[in-house]
Amino acid sequence: MKHAPAPVQEAAASVLDHAAFHARRYRNGRPPLHPSADAEELRRLFDRGLPEQGRDPFDVIDDLVNAAEPGLVGNTQAGFFAWVMGGSHPAGVAADWLTSAWGQNAAIHQCSPAAATAEEVAAKWLLELLDLPRESSVGFTTGATMAGFICLAAARGEVLRRLGFDLDEAGLQDVPRVNIFISEEAHASNFAVLRYLGFGERNFVRIPTDDQGVLDHAALAAALKRETGPGIIVCQAGHINSGAFDPFEPLADLAARHGSWLHIDGAFGLWARTVPEMKAQCRGVERAHSWAVDGHKWLQVPYDSGFAIVRDADAHRRAMDITAGYLSHDAQDGRNPTHFGPELSRRARGFAVWAMLQALGRQGIAEMVRSHHQCARAIAEHLADTPGIRVENAVCLNQVVLSFHGESATGSASGHHADAVAAALNETGRFFFRTADWRGRRVLRVSVIGHATDVASAISAAEAIEAAWKKIAC
Repeated sequence: MKHAPAPVQEAAASVLDHAAFHARRYRNGRPPLHPSADAEELRRLFDRGLPEQGRDPFDVIDDLVNAAEPGLVGNTQAGFFAWVMGGSHPAGVAADWLTSAWGQNAAIHQCSPAAATAEEVAAKWLLELLDLPRESSVGFTTGATMAGFICLAAARGEVLRRLGFDLDEAGLQDVPRVNIFISEEAHASNFAVLRYLGFGERNFVRIPTDDQGVLDHAALAAALKRETGPGIIVCQAGHINSGAFDPFEPLADLAARHGSWLHIDGAFGLWARTVPEMKAQCRGVERAHSWAVDGHKWLQVPYDSGFAIVRDADAHRRAMDITAGYLSHDAQDGRNPTHFGPELSRRARGFAVWAMLQALGRQGIAEMVRSHHQCARAIAEHLADTPGIRVENAVCLNQVVLSFHGESATGSASGHHADAVAAALNETGRFFFRTADWRGRRVLRVSVIGHATDVASAISAAEAIEAAWKKIAC
């Protein structure tokens, strides 16, 4: 359809209203949890050909909506339990809309004083909320993967600097060996970013874990005695499957004794520090040297959002700083965001973070984490006595791991039961589940993380799991 021409500013406002209409319709309705189109159909919808002439922006937005919606996943809804992905709170979405409309590049203070100051203030609040050392620096980035990259880049430079090796001057040629002491069950992103930083398998000293994925600190102590040279210890707050926490107090003691850098992957588990009765699980976290955490998980900021937090701000800045004559800086300027991350052209992520910290407040965030823990416990308790279903983890946060045992009606092996249960649940259209392989078992992973999920919806999911299993096992 064609629209009458209008002055540029009026047309721009109108197309923004048009996009907002589609966004409101999507969020206020009940969109499908699962994509309705396969890859071939989505390619057909998107690949309209590159036009010679520009098109009416209203038609473009309509075509984008028509092409995208059949391929969207409903992770903003209460029935989404597949991965640890937040649900994009409306206040964060609204702030993110404004961020796009304002069109700021948040690289340096002078590019956008508002963006730089929003990050500066939000960083201060994050340190208060997570109760981490207040002198720490915070880099606003895409998520915990890039946050880990930033933190471990600071770690690499600092442990080498302590040996008298100037990485900035010498590069990676003839660099002393750095040992990376890392859990066998560390999140895959940690191994990825370490490789991005030039570390390989010979650097990795893999530390065994218990049946919950918790790092064996006695094995780490033995490895630290055995290996020579500088070390970086990577541990986690919130195991990706079980939700378990590594023993941070003894790990911090070991790091201090051996002069090693202690980094914590706290993508979602670090938010447990906001809940007074759950904070004990994170005791000792504050003694680490760096922390990676997501904002698009329990802070419910729209994708993408993550925080690289480093106790030694100088080490952080040495690893990330970008300087040039044309990157203006005056004495009265505030914080330059590009000192703490690798992007010179980047989104103003601090606006949405600032908005969500204000919208939820300390108590709102704590209540959400507490509620999701209650949801996970409700699911586990409901299913604990169901014949053939085993809860594989001690539910300490928001994760439930389920395995299924026994002959099915079709005689299929128990290894396929989790897949069959997930398929049955997904076919209802009420839920979105995925399976995983963990410790030699095929399991159904239940992750409670979206702000829309409450105890009632969690119990509904547990009842559906039980019913699906009984039908398969009958």
